[in-house]
Amino acid sequence: MSTSATGTQAGPSGGSGSSDPDLPSRLRLAIGRLNRRIRVDSAAALPPLQTSVLATLEDHAPLRLSELARREAVTPPTMSRVLAALDDAGLLVRTPDPQDARSALIHLSEEGHAAIRRIRTERTASLAQRLDRLDAEQRAALEAALPALEVLVEE
Repeated sequence: MSTSATGTQAGPSGGSGSSDPDLPSRLRLAIGRLNRRIRVDSAAALPPLQTSVLATLEDHAPLRLSELARREAVTPPTMSRVLAALDDAGLLVRTPDPQDARSALIHLSEEGHAAIRRIRTERTASLAQRLDRLDAEQRAALEAALPALEVLVEE
């Protein structure tokens, strides 16, 4: 059994059903690198965790700090620092939680909605430029793979 450039051993697929035993490693590397390049190309002004928090709030607000921390898989103190930075930038609004006077519900301000729309537009444009470099067969292969990729990201 030999070790490939991706750091996996060539050999049986281990029950994954793939004819390429390196598929999981190659896919992970390709998706990770593509995601990083899109972030760099779009030159977003916000760090990745702050951007992720804006997206989460857009989809699920209003949320308490503890729920945001859970969804983002960070500690509450980390989330508190992230929210402080977003609050200082005017991207969020905190309102009293009617269920618990000690807590606040967090949602996006108008500026927050505009920021996440701008980031998504920039990242989509970056990906579109990369897709333009593909030939028709490669684009068709990606289009055919989309349903499977979408299943992979379901929770």
